[in-house]
Formats: sequence, C-alpha cells, structure tokens
Amino acid sequence: MKKIRSALISVFYKDNLEKIALLLKEQDVTIYSTGGTQLFLQNLGLKPISIESLTGYPSIFGGRLKTLHPKIFGGILYRREDEKDSSEAEQYEIPDIDLVIVDLYPFEETLSSSKSTEEDIIEKIDIGGVSLIRAAAKNHNDVLIVSDRNQYQELFELLQTKNGSTEIADRRKFASYAFATTSHYDTKIFNFFNQDGLPAFRESIKPAKKLRYGENPHQAGYFYGDLEGMFQQLNGKELSYNNLVDIDACVQLIDEFDTSLPTVAIIKHTNACGVATGNNLNETYLKALAADPVSAFGGVIITNQKINVETSQELNKLFFEVLIAPEYDKEALEILMNKKNRMLLKRNPVEVSKKMFKTLLNGVIEQDKDLHTEVIEELKTVTLKQPSEEEKNALLFAIKVCKHTKSNTIVLAKEGQLFASGVGQTSRVDALKQAIEKAKHFGFNLDGAVMASDAFFPFPDCVEIAHNVGITAVVQPGGSIKDQDSIQYCDQNEMAMVFTGIRHFKH
Repeated sequence: MKKIRSALISVFYKDNLEKIALLLKEQDVTIYSTGGTQLFLQNLGLKPISIESLTGYPSIFGGRLKTLHPKIFGGILYRREDEKDSSEAEQYEIPDIDLVIVDLYPFEETLSSSKSTEEDIIEKIDIGGVSLIRAAAKNHNDVLIVSDRNQYQELFELLQTKNGSTEIADRRKFASYAFATTSHYDTKIFNFFNQDGLPAFRESIKPAKKLRYGENPHQAGYFYGDLEGMFQQLNGKELSYNNLVDIDACVQLIDEFDTSLPTVAIIKHTNACGVATGNNLNETYLKALAADPVSAFGGVIITNQKINVETSQELNKLFFEVLIAPEYDKEALEILMNKKNRMLLKRNPVEVSKKMFKTLLNGVIEQDKDLHTEVIEELKTVTLKQPSEEEKNALLFAIKVCKHTKSNTIVLAKEGQLFASGVGQTSRVDALKQAIEKAKHFGFNLDGAVMASDAFFPFPDCVEIAHNVGITAVVQPGGSIKDQDSIQYCDQNEMAMVFTGIRHFKH
C-alpha cells in the first residue's frame, strides 16, 4: 500500500471535483495546482500550492506552457525505490507527486462545434495534459493517475475505502484507463489532420504498403503489416487490394484441411468456386476446377502441397490472378512464370492473428476469428438413419467450405469435392436452389451428395428440396424451435441429419 501525500490537480472540467478535493484535504494531502483549477480549489477553502511558485516560471505563451518543467515531471517520474533517482530528487528539490488528476482540453467538443475555426481546434490540442497523463501512467508503480472526470466516483470510493492509500493493482487499473484516454484523444486528432487522406503521411508509417488502388480504381488502398514475412512473391505484378482480400480468404479456407491430404481451393470474390481433396495434387486440382470452371477464370488458387510439373501444366491452361503454395518444383515454376503478370506466392509458415477488426460507423469492431473446425466426434446424429462413414467425411468437408462462404449459404458436396454452393442469399431456400441449379449446370449428379448449412433450418422446406434432388445427408448447427420439423421430414424419407451445435455465419 502507498499513502498519497501529495497531488497535482489541473483540469479543464471541474464537475464533481469538489468532493474529491475536500476528501484530499481531510486526508492531509498537499495539493499543487494551476490557473482556473487553483482558483476553484481556493474558493472551496483549500490552499493549493501554485505550479508557478514550484517551478519559478509563470504560465507563458498564452497558457501553452505551464507544467512542462523538471520539478513537475520529476516529481511524477522518479522511482521512489531507486536510490539514485531519490538522491537526484533531493539534490534538485523535486517534490513527490503521488496523485495526478488531469483531464484534456475539449478537442472533440471544439471540433464538433460549427462555430469553431481551425485556430480554435488547434489550440485545443493538449500538450501538457497528455504528457502528464502518460508520465503518471508509466510510473504507476508509485503514482495514481486519474485522466477523466468519469473516473472521479471510482477515485472517491478508493480514497475513502483505503483511507488515502492505493495498491499496485489500483494504480495499474487507472493507468490502463489513462492510456485509453490518450489513445482515443490522439485518434481524434489524427482523423482531423487526415481528413483528406494525406497519403504521404500514411506512407511514412511503416510497415504501410501502398497498393495500386483500393477495392475500385477511384479508391486509395494501403496494407499495414508484414506481407513479405508471410509470402515470398516469385512472379507477377504487385498485389492489389482485392488480391489481398481473396488471398486472405484462401489462407483461412486451406488451413481448415490437414496438410497431409492434397487440397486445392479456387476463390472468386472471397467465396470458393472450387474445393477438393484427393490422392494426388493434379487429380485434386482438376476436381476443384470441375466445380465451376467458368468462375475459376481470373480467380485465386491455393494448395497445401508443392506444385509439381504435371499440375503446373494443367494450371497453365487457365487464366488466374494468383497462385499460392508452400513450395514449387523448379520446372513447374519455370512453366508458370511464362506469364509475366501471373502472381505466384510461396507461403511462409507464419502464425497469423486470431483477432479480426473492421471499421464501421464512426469506429471499429473487433472479434475473435472463427477458429472452430468440426471433427467427426462432434457430429450429433438427430435422425433415425445414421450417416455412413463416407457421408460423415463428406459432411465434414462440406461444413469446412460452408464456414468460409458468405451467409446465407448452402454447400453441396460429395467424396471430397465441392459440387456447388449458394452464396450470400437473403433466403436459405434461395441459397439451396442456387446451389442445385449450379451443380446441375456443371453436370453433377446429386444422388448421394450431402448438404451443409451455416445456420439452422426454421422450416423443413430445405431438406425437402434437397431430398427431391437425391441428397442423402445434411449437416447444420441446429437450434431452431422447429428443428423437429426438419428431423421428422428426414426420418420419413430415410435421410440422415447431424447437428454440430456451432453456427458459422460469415457476413
């Protein structure tokens, strides 16, 4: 426990400060203060020590410079248990400052006011306040920092409960609040200065990579991250924004599959138009291509196996944008490099983030990535008919593809091959009809195929449509209040259905 014996209070907003100040007075805490805050405290009957009398300097430059002085920052930053720090503090007559209560100039409020000029906004960029907050948060081992008036009640209860003392856990918690305060504040300032894009400024931030353009040619595009650490580009033009989005979809999908089993995925606009597993790479590629050779044109292809000569010869017949593989045979690479713009990437074994971020509205949302991959033991049979081993394997294959397809989605598959999928439909029935029509268009016989859905069936219509075209087994998460309707239809028509208990929406 550390007893608070001195405090620096310098705030723009005085709301609810009175009870804090009076409590500090009761606890015999020495208070240092500035300007309007000092006057406010004096009107409460307190006798704060002015910063000017401590530093020997008045507030100058129109108030721009008040607290930036070694006696202030020294009192906050010196380490109490460090013998040399303590000796220097004594030598230069630097007082202890155990509590810092500082807020920031109202930059956001000034920015949002229609009456504010640019000069008004610039003047509300706080310098000393941010510095004091960061200094106190950094030295939270010895100092408690309160960076926002919304923290006053928590501070009051802490001082009252612990009689003016704090523990390291208390100081660390308030330090986390402090860095959140400065981070938010700096972001608002950055957005103000970056309102026109300022590409030169963005390019100065490493590892920013300027892309040819964004999603469309009229949009600027940038990549922040270590792209070279993840891929070695062996051929082709620079990757575009859309290339990167598709490559990310490829990586996420291929990582669902065991590397011991040759797997190929062909992606178009982040959705798989072809996926297959097989006994050898060339056979697997041809199975993946067969699912939709039309959409594969101009697509992005990924495999978990070394590209050999035979497969490179087949690949060379197709126009595609990007090919990703862990390795390439020398001769295979020579064949594929015949087209100079074809982008060939060698994937490095790099661990990627388990978090996802997306900007929307006036902020950012974050979530954990959907890293759950179903295994055979998790498939819960809910129908009288049990799926065969072949059907179980096909169901697991289908749900992996389904997980990485835009909702609402239905995936049709058989024996390690994607037949077709219904992508991004507002109705699950429409998704199924789209998948069936597409599968038939490319010559697939759906007898004995399986169906996967990213979410439950609220009605039995989908299983009825599936049964009518020969589908024999279904995988879905379950969870509808009308699950029994679909189960009953399956039982009446000798279909197998399994629940996973896991929903895989992808918006």
